[in-house]
Amino acid sequence: MTVTTISTTAFDHQKPGTSGLRKKTRAFMVPHYLENYVAATFTAIGGGAGKCFVLGGDGRFFNREAIQTILKIAAAHGAARVIVGQGGLLSTPAASHLIRHHGADGGFILSASHNPGGIDADFGLKFNAANGGPASEALTAKIHEATLAIQSYDIADVDDVNLDNIGQMQIAGMRIDVVDPVADYSDLMAELFDFDAIRALFAGGFTMRFDAMHAVTGPYAHRILEDILGAPKGTVVNGIPSEDFGKGHPDPNPIWAKDLMDLMMSDTAPDMGAASDGDGDRNMIVGKGTYITPSDSLAMLAANAHHAPAYKDGIAGIARSMPTSAAADRVAEALGVPCFETPTGWKFFGTLLDAGRVTICGEESAGTGSHHVREKDGLWAVLLWLNILAARDMTVAGVQADHWQRFGRNYYARHDYEAVETARADKMMAHLRTQLDDLPGQVHAGLTVTKADDFAYTDPVDGATSAAQGIRIFFEGGARAVFRLSGTGTEGATIRLYLEQFVGEGDHAAPVADVLEAVRTAALEISALAETTGRSVPDVET
Repeated sequence: MTVTTISTTAFDHQKPGTSGLRKKTRAFMVPHYLENYVAATFTAIGGGAGKCFVLGGDGRFFNREAIQTILKIAAAHGAARVIVGQGGLLSTPAASHLIRHHGADGGFILSASHNPGGIDADFGLKFNAANGGPASEALTAKIHEATLAIQSYDIADVDDVNLDNIGQMQIAGMRIDVVDPVADYSDLMAELFDFDAIRALFAGGFTMRFDAMHAVTGPYAHRILEDILGAPKGTVVNGIPSEDFGKGHPDPNPIWAKDLMDLMMSDTAPDMGAASDGDGDRNMIVGKGTYITPSDSLAMLAANAHHAPAYKDGIAGIARSMPTSAAADRVAEALGVPCFETPTGWKFFGTLLDAGRVTICGEESAGTGSHHVREKDGLWAVLLWLNILAARDMTVAGVQADHWQRFGRNYYARHDYEAVETARADKMMAHLRTQLDDLPGQVHAGLTVTKADDFAYTDPVDGATSAAQGIRIFFEGGARAVFRLSGTGTEGATIRLYLEQFVGEGDHAAPVADVLEAVRTAALEISALAETTGRSVPDVET
């Protein structure tokens, strides 16, 4: 093997966010940019000699080229084996499962999740650790340090690998296994759920529409829903992965999955609608005329998980990200299990899952999952919903109504202000922080503030601390507003405003916007968002 050492210059903007490094695709295509980051990752993990890695991505533009580069750098670092998804494809939860299933030392996942794809859109790369979960904050800090210190990197001088044929090959002494990206994941799902009951559901005339949004979940949904579970052909739409996601935005929410939402709110709606995102780790659930918010979906799945074989003996606990509504907290209390509130980012669930402290986790950004992997898992959530519907012989709307009757309803919405000038967004957050001590007792829009803080978290397992994770403002009467800056964008800053109002009794059918109007007005008044950012309305409301 010939290994070439390439002199390079450090880039000063390769700090990983909550889901690895995300930048514009063209940034990753700049000479040495990707190579620097991959080499820095190997430095941070103590090298690659003798190690095994999993490698794949969501198929967006530049996915294949990036995989070839990573393979050559891995070979130069002495890696013993790399497991690659056929065609370079692996959903994020499938990659997590493969890491755990094969006892790999980690994995490289190429995706910008729900962000658009294409040469003028977004790209991303993250490293997952040996437990299958995203790198810890300590490891991402080491990666960042290595990106700032790098002066050269090693790369093997070998030909590109054929990624399209399943099989085994060797390059530069490194074994490469090109594997079916769906097979092992499908086997895992069959262990978790009552596939016979779901087959009977479809055989009995149950109808469904699954929108794969031209993203990586398409092959998984075709195989599992249609081929294995017997859903009629055509149940899965937009099921062929595309480099630019069909020129769409692969984010499963009512805005970007509008065609699905229009169908589900029409007279011709099937019994259930679902969608997943770019890399397959997020989901949307819809019934006939009924949208299930991600926060509610987490709570409903946790409350009903015992209907699936994998969870028949109950769950150890629930974890939710701080901005996610408190609906899951009420379920945990009823079940007599703990509910942990963590910062945003799936990596914060990892220690809790590894320690057996929780079984089901979720985020308001449409991510839910369990201890079966260390990532959120879109198709898993869909299958658990199907298992619950089959076991309870209820509609999606029926499960929702029953849940609200038992636990009450946490009315909830998220308002996103995208691509805000970073300095303006930082100024607004600073303005909020200066008010925290004085807010309790103040009245805004008729609501009295009871508490305000900048959320900080201490991991109950390893003691790691995370500060400044978002501003929380609580009001009398069960209302809450949360402000945080998102780490998943690639341009400017995204301000996320989360609004919540708990209603215990009643028919729970009031329009969401009406119920949340007072807390929305109070939040905007306190933050001076419009005055500071120049934005009077959000870009996206979900």
